[in-house]
Amino acid sequence: MVIITKIPQLIAYVAEQKEQGHSIGLVPTMGALHAGHMSLVERAVKESDTVIASVFVNPTQFNNPNDLATYPRTEEEDCRLLAGAGVSAVFMPEVCEMYPDGAHQEKEFDLGEAAEVMEGKFRPGHFQGVAQIVSRLFELCRPDRAYFGEKDFQQIAVIRNMVRSEGIKVEIIACPIKRADDGLALSSRNALLTPEQRAVAPSIYKALKEGVEYSRTHGVRETHHHIVEAINAVPELETEYLEIVDGRTLLPVEEWEESPDVVGCITVYCGRVRLIDNIRFR
Repeated sequence: MVIITKIPQLIAYVAEQKEQGHSIGLVPTMGALHAGHMSLVERAVKESDTVIASVFVNPTQFNNPNDLATYPRTEEEDCRLLAGAGVSAVFMPEVCEMYPDGAHQEKEFDLGEAAEVMEGKFRPGHFQGVAQIVSRLFELCRPDRAYFGEKDFQQIAVIRNMVRSEGIKVEIIACPIKRADDGLALSSRNALLTPEQRAVAPSIYKALKEGVEYSRTHGVRETHHHIVEAINAVPELETEYLEIVDGRTLLPVEEWEESPDVVGCITVYCGRVRLIDNIRFR
């Protein structure tokens, strides 16, 4: 596996792979890799001749400086995992390499309504920062396919909008959520949980699963309240939002019959750690 830290080196590597007729799969990450990331890598390795993984904690998608400062960083272990999984190259730049003029958002992307709700509402500027770094990675890596986890359900919809609006030729592959045995969605932020918090965090998914059953005999609004009350009753857990939305537009639904694809997207604070998850209702 090649470790690349400079943009010219990456451009040359990609050109070499393209000249050899290799298809390129890209797995963008912010590091602190876990089994969820590795499931994306595993699929990319199966479907691509060359797999490039990026490890870069992107400052422009953080609207909370403390969240950026405390985000877990495990570069050495990340490289070991990626090499063992058959990744061809890892792109691991410094911030100054990606943002030589300073870490600020350089342009406004047309991301559609999907970027204005949920995470877009509670984290202003977040998806513009995501679009900035992902579009740059697409430009540099020229992938045929890019792999993202469905835990970040809204992010995938936003990236698809960005790809359409920018005319980027890449196939976006959405991969299923990877969960721990107790149901907690795997996330790099889980490493920040205390043992006590880690013990209660699976209550989020438990409430979502029970909510799906509850929804079979109750309306959308009743189901929303049922799930939020169940989570907030658990010590250390506090729901920031639960939105029950059309899985394509990400706009709220008021009746189950409004869409054949209904998803519940939730963000919960476990202590000070912000955890996201989602579940399909219909």
